[in-house]
Amino acid sequence: MTFNTQPRLSNEILTLRPLAEADFEGLYLAASSPETWAGHPKHDRWQRDVFESYFEYLLATETTLVAIDNATGGAHEARIIGCSRYYPAPDIEDSMSIGFTFLDSLYWGGVWNRAMKTLMLDHAFETFDEIWLHIAPNNIRSQRAAEKIGAEYAYTADLAISGEPTKTRCYRITKNNWQNEQSKNS
Repeated sequence: MTFNTQPRLSNEILTLRPLAEADFEGLYLAASSPETWAGHPKHDRWQRDVFESYFEYLLATETTLVAIDNATGGAHEARIIGCSRYYPAPDIEDSMSIGFTFLDSLYWGGVWNRAMKTLMLDHAFETFDEIWLHIAPNNIRSQRAAEKIGAEYAYTADLAISGEPTKTRCYRITKNNWQNEQSKNS
């Protein structure tokens, strides 16, 4: 199955494009508030030295997309507000997941997460019939955000998504559920 994990996607409020080495400062600015990571298992990612190794990991995957606020202007003025990436679910063959998502806490609430997930899900559902989201058990904010876009809790497993196996809540969103969710919101 051929799937482009590095598309350029855009809607009226944001653009997603492949992460580049030159994006470090912009992405770090989006990540540099302790509030952004408060509910995350890696709550110290706002620290520059911690974020540097995370950025290198994201860059090396060649599957990470940065989110840019379209209202901030042209290419040199554009504000990076976070990122997300595609990756195969580690426990399901021929699958696709969306994760490693974070948004600058200034962009929490409202339309930003939905806009990002809409672009990524619409792209992924061109190839896959279901998409997986993997969320830490204590990350309630991300669990609620997943449920708001129509994802359903499926199971908990010890998964090595970014290193050592850890307890992970696995959410699934099917193409049919996504289409139903989209029709409710249109």
